[in-house]
Amino acid sequence: MEKRERFGSRLGFLLVSAGCAIGIGNVWRFPFITGQYGGAAFVLLYLIFLVVMGWPVMTMEFAVGRAAKKSAGKCFQALAPGGGRSGWRFYTIFAIIGNYLLMMYYTTVAGWMLNYMFKMASGQLSGLAEDEAGQIFNSMLADPRQMVLWMLAVTVIGLLIVAQGVQNGVEKVTKPMMLILFFLMLVLAIRSITLPGAGEGLKFYLVPDFSQWKGTEIFNVIFAAMGQAFFTLSLGIAALTIFGSYIGKEKSLPGESAMVIVLDTFVAIMAGLIIFPGCSAYNVKMDQGPGLIFIALPKVFARMRGGRFWGTLFFLFMVFASLSTVIAVFENIIAMNMDAFGWKRKKSVLVNGILLILLSLPCALGYNLLSAVQPLGAGSTILDFEDFLVSNNILPIGSLIYVLFCTRKSGWGFDAFLKEANTGDGPKFSRRFRFYMTYILPLGILTILIGGYVQKFAG
Repeated sequence: MEKRERFGSRLGFLLVSAGCAIGIGNVWRFPFITGQYGGAAFVLLYLIFLVVMGWPVMTMEFAVGRAAKKSAGKCFQALAPGGGRSGWRFYTIFAIIGNYLLMMYYTTVAGWMLNYMFKMASGQLSGLAEDEAGQIFNSMLADPRQMVLWMLAVTVIGLLIVAQGVQNGVEKVTKPMMLILFFLMLVLAIRSITLPGAGEGLKFYLVPDFSQWKGTEIFNVIFAAMGQAFFTLSLGIAALTIFGSYIGKEKSLPGESAMVIVLDTFVAIMAGLIIFPGCSAYNVKMDQGPGLIFIALPKVFARMRGGRFWGTLFFLFMVFASLSTVIAVFENIIAMNMDAFGWKRKKSVLVNGILLILLSLPCALGYNLLSAVQPLGAGSTILDFEDFLVSNNILPIGSLIYVLFCTRKSGWGFDAFLKEANTGDGPKFSRRFRFYMTYILPLGILTILIGGYVQKFAG
C-alpha cells in the first residue's frame, strides 16, 4: 500500500484549501447575488452565516479527513461504528456524484474565464459599443467549438497538475497561483476605488440599507445569504476532507478553518471592491445577475483608460480563482478513486480525465447544439440544472450528513469529533457548542435546503 501523501507546509495546506473554497462562488456568483439582493445588507448577513454555519461544517470536514487519513472514498467507513457495514458508507457514493456533478459545469464556466482573458489581452473587447459586449458573450455561448475547446483546456490543465501528486503538483502550483491572485486583487481594487465616480458603488457595497427589504423579501435575502455561505466554501461534497487527510496534528482545526474562511472572505469582499465601484464610475447597472462579469464589466474596461491591461489582469485573477477550485476538486476525485479501488495515481488521472471530459460535454453544448434541452423549464439550460443539483441539493444535504455524522452516537460522535478538532495548538471548540452543533445547526442547513426549493419553484 502506498504511503499517504502530505502537504509540504502549513502554508500549502491553507492556500490549497482556500483555493478549493475560492472560486466562481467568490468572484462570479457573490458579486451578482450581492447586486441582486441589495448590496451591503446582504454582505452583512452572508458574513454572519459564514461564521455560525460555514465555520463548524468546514471544521467537521477537515476533522473527518485528518482522523481517517482517507478521502471520502473510505473516511466514513474508517470512523463509523461497524466500519464497512455501517449505513454511513453510502455517503461515499453521494460525495463522488457531487464532485463529478460540480465539475460537469464548473470546467465550462472556468473555460469562459480563460477565453475572456485571451479576448481581453488580444484586444477583442477593446472599444466596445453599448450592445457589443452582450453580442460577444452570446456568440461564445452559441459556438460549440469555442465552448468545448476552452472546457477541454481547463480540464487538461487541471489533470496535468494533479497527475504530479500533492506536493509536486497541487501544492507546488496552487501556492504561487493563490499568492499572485491576492496581489492582483489588491492592485485591481485600488484601481477601481480610485476611479472618479466610484463613491456610489462603494456606498452600495459597504453601507447597509435595510429599508429596501419589504415584506417577505427578507426571507429571500436570508436564504440567499445562507446558500451563498455554503456554495462559496464548497462544503458538503468532501472537497475539503481530502486536504484534512494530508495534514498532521500540529494545529487545531477550528483555527485552520477560520484561516481558510478569512482568505475566502477576503477574495469575495475584494471582488466586490473591484466590481461595484467600477460599475458606478461608468454608470453600469450593478444588479445584472450572471451577466455582470461577462457583459457589464467588459463595458467598464472598454471605457477605462488602460482598460485592456486592467481587464486582462481581472480575467487572469478570475482564471486563477476558478482553476484553483478545479485543481482541488480534481484532486479529491482522483484520491477518492485511488482509495476506493486501490488505483495508482496515473491510472486514476487517466480514467477520470476521459470521464470528466465526456461528462462536461452536455454543459458545454447546452447553449448551442443541446439548447433544446431545458430541464427546469423554458429558458433554462443544462448548466442551470447541474448547478441546481449541486447548490440546492448536494451541498446542503452533504453538509447535513457531516453534521449528523460528527454529532450522533450512531456516527463518529461529538466527543470523538471534538477531540480530533481540538488536537494541536490554536483555537478550540468548547463543549458548550454541543447543543448548537447537534440540534440548531442541522435545522439551519435544512432551512437552506427547503428555502432553496421555495426560491426556485415558488416564484
